[in-house]
Parts: sequence; structure tokens; C-alpha cells
Amino acid sequence: MLRFTDAHEWLRAEGEVVTVGITAHAAEQLGDLVFIELPKVGAKLSKGEAAAVVESVKAASDVYAPLSGEVVAVNDAAAGDPAAVGTDPQGAGWFYRLRLDYPSEMDGLMDEAAYAALPK
Repeated sequence: MLRFTDAHEWLRAEGEVVTVGITAHAAEQLGDLVFIELPKVGAKLSKGEAAAVVESVKAASDVYAPLSGEVVAVNDAAAGDPAAVGTDPQGAGWFYRLRLDYPSEMDGLMDEAAYAALPK
């Protein structure tokens, strides 16, 4: 099951590890991505902290950690081919995996229906 933030990030939980990426809407708004800087494996992130940077032909944007935890994996394939994020943002275009410090933080995220209802 996917969860979403109002900052257009998606999360897929597998136990206490979540996979994080940007939504199709965010990828569409950014346009063609030309660079992605991902966090380092082992980095400790706090909810709301800048975790990654995406640059497109339009702008550069920070991607914020939706939850607190430790980065346990990054998607080197997406960093090596940023355009892939635009073609499959909620699949092969994931950014990083985070082992949660506080799994209860997931409760504050939106389900797919709530995210779809957000004004875009």
C-alpha cells in the first residue's frame, strides 16, 4: 500500500523499512530531470529534513524526508539515469529506502484516495 505526503512524495512500507520517491505529479511538474543527488546509505534523517535534490531543465528542488530514520539503500540506477524517474516515478524511479525510527509517523500520511483529492 502506498502512502503520500502533501509535498508529493510517495512511500511504500515493508515492515519498518519504507521506499521513498516522488509522485507522478511531482515528476510532471519538474519536467525532464537532469540530475538527482541522493542521501548516503547510513545517513540519519529527521522528518522534514532535506534528503535529496532533484534538478530539471526548469528548476532545482529539495526532496524532504517524510519520516525519521536511517537510509538503508539508494537507487543508484535513478541517480545515473534521472530521466527514468519521469517515466516510472512510482516504480523503478524510487529514491531511497529508510528504516523508520518511529513507525507511528506513518499514521500521519495520506492514503491514495486522500492524495488524489488534493488540489493540484
